[in-house]
Order: sequence, then C-alpha cells, then structure tokens
Amino acid sequence: MTPQSCVTIQKEWDIVGARQLGRDIAKKMGFGTVDQARIATAISELARNIYLYTENGQICFEVVENMNRKGLVILSTDNGPGIDDIGRVMEDGYSTSGGLGAGLPGVKRLMDEFDVQSEVGIGTRIKAIKWAR
Repeated sequence: MTPQSCVTIQKEWDIVGARQLGRDIAKKMGFGTVDQARIATAISELARNIYLYTENGQICFEVVENMNRKGLVILSTDNGPGIDDIGRVMEDGYSTSGGLGAGLPGVKRLMDEFDVQSEVGIGTRIKAIKWAR
C-alpha cells in the first residue's frame, strides 16, 4: 500500500486539482484512457458534492494491491450536513442542486466498488475503487 495523497476541497478550483491528481495517479498505474476518464469523472462528481454541500472536505487517493490486482481507492470525506436518506440520493435522476442527477449513482456505475456512509450533522464518507484490468 502506498501513502495517501489528498486534496482539500474548499473552492471550485480544488475540484480541478483533485481531478488532475487522480488522473495522473491512474495514468502512472497503467489505467487506459477510458478508465482514466471514468476515474476523473467520478472524482469531479465527489469533489463537486463537497464543494456544493459542505464547508470543506477532502478527496484522497490510495493505490492498493490484493490478490494480484491493483486498484485506485478514491476516498471522499467531509464534515458537512450528512445525507439523511442515502437510498433516495442513490436514485437515478435525483438532484438537490438542480443538476442532471448523475451524482452518486453515476459514480457507482463508473467505479468497480462503491460505499457510502453518512451521519446527519457529522458528515459523509464515500469510498470508491477502480481495479486495473
């Protein structure tokens, strides 16, 4: 396991920084251009949620290896308002910001593993993993 690299998300420009760092790590790991784009899109969505709904949070990256496969873990953490109804947020088309609603269901589709943990008033932690093919 490698140490984590993190980007703090406080302003809109931080979304670009997180996306670029994630894409760079994915490229170094040998992900193809399509998977790099998927990873960058997932990072954008997670970082935008932090920017829109919380005071600040972080997007962290970690390279993991298990059972002869390599993966990129994207960990989105914040101390924002939390999600009171994860099931509803995971419905396609649901949006609280008036966006397209690809949101978290979109991230789940783009990645190989996806987990959301959230507590109202405490914050949200989302872990997504893309495995190298």
